[in-house]
Order: sequence, then structure tokens, then C-alpha cells
Amino acid sequence: MKLVSYQSGDDQIHLGAIQGDQVVNLHQASAGSLPDDMLEFLNSGDIAMQDAIEVIAENHDGLAKESVKLLAPVTNPSKVVAIGLNYMDHIREANIGVPELATMFCKFPSSIIGSGADIRWSSALTQQVDYEAELAVVIGKTTRNVSAADAYDYIAGYMNCNDVSSRDLQFRPGDQWLRGKCLDSFCPLGPWLVTTDEIEDPHNLSIRCSLNGRLMQDSNTREMIYRIPYLIQYLSEAFTLLPGDVIATGTPHGVGAFRDPPIWLGDGDIVTVEVEGLGVLSNRCGISN
Repeated sequence: MKLVSYQSGDDQIHLGAIQGDQVVNLHQASAGSLPDDMLEFLNSGDIAMQDAIEVIAENHDGLAKESVKLLAPVTNPSKVVAIGLNYMDHIREANIGVPELATMFCKFPSSIIGSGADIRWSSALTQQVDYEAELAVVIGKTTRNVSAADAYDYIAGYMNCNDVSSRDLQFRPGDQWLRGKCLDSFCPLGPWLVTTDEIEDPHNLSIRCSLNGRLMQDSNTREMIYRIPYLIQYLSEAFTLLPGDVIATGTPHGVGAFRDPPIWLGDGDIVTVEVEGLGVLSNRCGISN
């Protein structure tokens, strides 16, 4: 399934599923038995997921995709955990060694936007804004001390992520990654959450990023150093992952910071992330003074 959060004609956020060129409201199509909120749906577990599959199979009429506003599939997770320096080709372009441990940081939920929304920042705060195409994992069950062997049982699905980064804040002496990674709008997600049954192997997917139509990143998730089952084990040893939590699994080579000369996002730029099977995440950039 391809699950979405969307708005249509009101300010309410609804839970839907993509069916061809339509969006089916799962709450309405199930006569109210399924929730109308992504987090509530994920918290309902496998039964809700199976019920949703059956509802979609009944071919209910939906709304045209073009008539709704797609939001980030998960708009309000308890946390977004991101993994840095996790692709071998990115390690090579940065000319550094492989980290002995998975490098972790967080992106605040307030940084989340959906496909089609603007990535915005102030030129007074940052002038070196970079793109990072990533595969994001969405947790489907409460996850604590889960082994790598069992990790896939705790995943709801996958989606595109753009780990937008302010490099001058991130790398400035005395500053920290957190500040450079968490500006409002710096975590585009979407356009939909693709459930695990549609992705045979998350470690063999093409991953690309384009800037104004120019291909900037072109790699494959097989380049991951620390793979998804290990990451879930590693993270859940330290803290509980909740349904809806997002793990951004790292970016491949081709980021703007390591080009010669560097390439930074600018006002009016269109940046697009596309992981194989997960649709297209596209956002315009806007700079304020």
C-alpha cells in the first residue's frame, strides 16, 4: 500500500491510500472502523493494516490526487533519528574513514514538510544549504531491545527523505549538527509511505537527487554501511522507538558540500528526491532576508 496524509477542502488532516490516480479516505471507506490519522493507524497494528488492504481491494471511489494537498505521510512522529556518514561512496567523497559506530543525530518533528511544500530559510542565518537524498524507515510497532534478526517485523514501511542541511551552521566551530539539521522545513518526507510488502529489498534500491532537473546524486542503497536491521537493534538498545518514528538512513555521494566548487541551494531552486519504488519528493526553495 501507499499511505498518505492529506488535506482536502478543509484544515483537517486525513489518512488515505493511493489507488491508481485517486486517494481513498480509509476512515470513510471502512465506515469508520479505521482511524483518520496516520499515527493512530500505525498504533493500531497489523489488524488495521490488513483491514486497510481489504478496504482498498474493494475499489472504493476516491478523490483525484490532483485535488488534494499531500502532506508528509507522518506529520507528527515522536522523533526523527538520522544516520550520518552511512554510505561508502559518501565516505569516499568526504575523504574520511568509516565510522567505528553509527553516527546519529536528530531532526525535530517541527522540521517536517511534505512534497510540494517550500524549503525556507533566512539568508541572515545560513547561506550554505545542502540537499541529501535518503531512504527513510517508518517504525510500525513499539520497538525496544529488538534484535537485528527480528527488526523487519517492526517496520511499517519506507519513504523518501531529504535531509536538508545548513553546512555553515553544521560545521561552524563551536556550533553543532543539531542546529544545522533542524531548521523549520529542513526535513521533507513523502509523498507517501510505502508498506514493506511492496519493497522486496530496501538495500537494493536506486536513490537519486536532482536540482533543477540536473542529476546530483545517483547511487544505490546497497552502499549503506550500517544496514537497517542493525540500526534498529542499535537504536532500540538505547531508547524506545514508537509507531510513526522515522529513521533517515544516510545519504550517498554527490552532496553539494563536497563538489568543487560547492553547490548550494538557492532561491527558487527545485530539489527532487527519488528512491526506487517510493515516488517522487519534490520541493521548491525560498529564501527570506
